[in-house]
Amino acid sequence: MAGGLLTDLYELGMAAAYLRAGMTGRATFSLFVRRLPPDRGFLVAAGLADCLDFLEGFSFAPGELDYLRGTRRFAPEALEAFARLRFTGDVWAVPEGTVVFAGEPLLEVTAPIAEAQLVETVLLNHVTFQTAVASKAARCVLAAGGARLVDFAFRRAHGVEAAVAVARAAAIAGFAATSNTEAARRYGLVPAGTMAHSYVEAFGDERAAFEAFAAEFPADCAFLVDTYDTMGGVRAAVAAVAGTPRSRRIRIRLDSGDLAELSRAARRTLDEAGLRRAEIFASGGLDEHAIAELAAGGAPIDVYAVGTRLGVSFDAPSLDSAYKLVVYQDRPTMKLSPGKVSAPGAKQVFRPDAGTGGEPGDIVALREEPVPAGYRTLLAPVMLSGRRPAEAEPLAAMRDRCAAGLARLPAAARALRDPVPPPVRYSRRLTRLACQVRRDILAAAAAGAPDPAAGDRRDGGRR
Repeated sequence: MAGGLLTDLYELGMAAAYLRAGMTGRATFSLFVRRLPPDRGFLVAAGLADCLDFLEGFSFAPGELDYLRGTRRFAPEALEAFARLRFTGDVWAVPEGTVVFAGEPLLEVTAPIAEAQLVETVLLNHVTFQTAVASKAARCVLAAGGARLVDFAFRRAHGVEAAVAVARAAAIAGFAATSNTEAARRYGLVPAGTMAHSYVEAFGDERAAFEAFAAEFPADCAFLVDTYDTMGGVRAAVAAVAGTPRSRRIRIRLDSGDLAELSRAARRTLDEAGLRRAEIFASGGLDEHAIAELAAGGAPIDVYAVGTRLGVSFDAPSLDSAYKLVVYQDRPTMKLSPGKVSAPGAKQVFRPDAGTGGEPGDIVALREEPVPAGYRTLLAPVMLSGRRPAEAEPLAAMRDRCAAGLARLPAAARALRDPVPPPVRYSRRLTRLACQVRRDILAAAAAGAPDPAAGDRRDGGRR
């Protein structure tokens, strides 16, 4: 796999300049979310597997180099260096499915600076999008109160591969199934689906349409009942399966109207027909708020399908994510821009163990700091020298991790409206380092010294 051009142009420009200057020292970049979106009390980390796949295969294909050559922006020496370049660095990351908060690194990359710079764009893309979607999906899971959820986002996601990523992120958050057949195949998910209104319309008669469908799927059939008149559709579905074995799995799908009232009426009709095991499947513009309202009102809905509002994380379609240089050549550094200050140094996050009774909230610390009693670490090495040291983690483990993390969240952080996330604070050592690095940068600027990011070029750089 190549992918050298899967980056912003300025990354290529910086990499070429680093290489010309002989700056081949190791750099650490930290990827984090500056602040939570409105109405978010937590995030669910996702996208790491795609990041690692990309890093393992990173290179410049001959055709990509030919394109760059044709732009006449890059010297032959830069293109020759690009042709040899592979990702040889290390990655520490929070496992997928971990509940995280603003200001905490989701992953950190340590590699020769040109390598670490070039991969920024793709890493931000995967982590930002998939974390946003997984967080949205987790809110739907919390709202559903035990009912199952299905991903219906494929047709309105922003791209085919985005839809596949949505299905995986939703599964990490606890969704039971997906309509995306390719995602189900690729990740071992449960495929799920019913029928379209066009299917019913093509027959012209609901009962005939349902009978044909039931004949095709004798063990498991689902009927979309609101094409014409919803309760008439429910009765047609009941008639279509009359006399069939009680072991058959039957579902009806409500896709419009007052889902609360219709689900109650449908439940009565199904029960009166002896179809007490038949399930009610609801869809149609749902999100966590609509699901929570239906669940709170006692609507007898067994499965919720969430589409558009999940696939684009409708109310929070992106995250204020950043990928910032925190160390170069063993020298901690940071950004001081107003509202965008970063913290220096390679980091670790300490999370209090359940039931320890200690101070609530996570601690962002320097990586080499000892773990405080009653805490555990969140970041672990997931790539060393450009290769994964272990087999990919099963998605079921990510799902279990997410479920456990959501269960441990304070009720205020789980709230769908005006949530209050747990506090995140810096360790004393990180606080002292940040103050010292800030003083050093400001002193150098006041003295008119060269940018300290250039270093002393002891790594063989040319002036």
